[in-house]
Amino acid sequence: MERQRDRATWRQGDGATGRFCGPLTTTPSLCLSFNTFLLRPVAPSPRRPLFLFLCLAALLSAGCGSSLSSAPSISSSITVPPASPVPANTDGSEQAIRFLEDRVKRDPDDFIALNKLAGYYMLRLRETGNVTWLGLAERAARSSLKAIPAEQNAGGLSLLAQVEFASHDFASARDHAGQLTRLEPLKAYPYLLLGDALTELGDYEAARSAFQEMERRGSADVAARTRLARMAALTGANSRAERLYVDALNLAIEAVPPSRETIAWCRWQLGETAFGAGDYDRAEKHYRESLVTFPDYYRALAGLGRALAAKGDLNGAIEHYERAVRILPDPASVSALGDLLQVAGRTKEAEAQYALCEQTAKISAAGGQLYNRQLALYYADHGLKSGEAYQLAKREYETRRDIYGADALAWAALKAGKIEEARQAAKDALRLGTQDAKLFYHAGMVARAAGDRAAAQEYLRRALNLSPRFDLRQSQVAKQALAE
Repeated sequence: MERQRDRATWRQGDGATGRFCGPLTTTPSLCLSFNTFLLRPVAPSPRRPLFLFLCLAALLSAGCGSSLSSAPSISSSITVPPASPVPANTDGSEQAIRFLEDRVKRDPDDFIALNKLAGYYMLRLRETGNVTWLGLAERAARSSLKAIPAEQNAGGLSLLAQVEFASHDFASARDHAGQLTRLEPLKAYPYLLLGDALTELGDYEAARSAFQEMERRGSADVAARTRLARMAALTGANSRAERLYVDALNLAIEAVPPSRETIAWCRWQLGETAFGAGDYDRAEKHYRESLVTFPDYYRALAGLGRALAAKGDLNGAIEHYERAVRILPDPASVSALGDLLQVAGRTKEAEAQYALCEQTAKISAAGGQLYNRQLALYYADHGLKSGEAYQLAKREYETRRDIYGADALAWAALKAGKIEEARQAAKDALRLGTQDAKLFYHAGMVARAAGDRAAAQEYLRRALNLSPRFDLRQSQVAKQALAE
């Protein structure tokens, strides 16, 4: 008991300030997008045995959310600092991990070491996308809270909320972030975590309020600016989003020591913003600069592949997607690579990539919900398993009612022949005024199927005006539908 009290006095230095939270707990596409998410990995819970996640990690390393886009009104006059390499410090991280693992082995109740260890695991997750790190981070965070309860261990609770967020258990992340706001009411980071979870759950008004509370507490760091940028992009304020991402990038560069993953992520988000506006040259520039900082950054590799595909450089696109999926073969990148290979006439290789998505589907169904949305979109895009795609999208949207979940449901419902449900979901997807070509494209195809020719043409025209080559396959479908 005495030892427990001694440890509890260290809570101000155990990660409670959010030092391990980092600016990139969202996956834009995975979130690990972040999509968010990268972006956008599923951590085990009492209902999800660890072996399922390790199996998924093994499959992914063997060979197998939604991206935030911007309107064409983004500014081209904003000065972006030039890119330069940033040392990896991988050896230092690995040494710290080994040291902390040894310390925890000798004293399983050392909650300070457990919190620091969970923070390092989350850093490795952001750098690599490997879900094994997520399972390890969850185990460390839960062990920390078992040793010292949350009331005296805000750092452990913060890390658990981050793990739950990265696992797409957004409801639990919201609840634990809410608990943090009561434990640490004067600090900004609990509101940042709360806003993250609420955003992914589609409770945008509450998320905006949480971020306002974050700002009231004086948070103006990289993490805060990236959250405000995302909210701006979701509501169509694209110039503001770009400025905020540049602000975040400048702060990340000025940090001592600088984090190469954070800097690379900011540059990648600028690339996503430019791509969403149809400026593929600027997008390519941002992605390449991200890779200058972090040469094997899987998000930037996939982004560069997408930009090169939009510019007609098929071989370059394939090369960069191949590099990306060797590092993190998430279904969105794998299927995009399959499409590129198909267009290039490399049919057998394309089929192998599509089969990889099927393998991911089987393990995802057993191990959690990480790739449900990606798989639903993959099936719908390729005219496969329409019933399963619909069920995946519908189940997720029942609990995660964000606009990209509505979009996935609209697209899957359309392919399953549920036109009226698709119309309502497409309306929900557009409710914030987000400027995203895929949202407009899906809404246009839904309106077309419903017999509303005027709305269909308007939405399809908006999609193609915004980003005429937003997707290798689907942009062509949009053009054909508009011409009919």
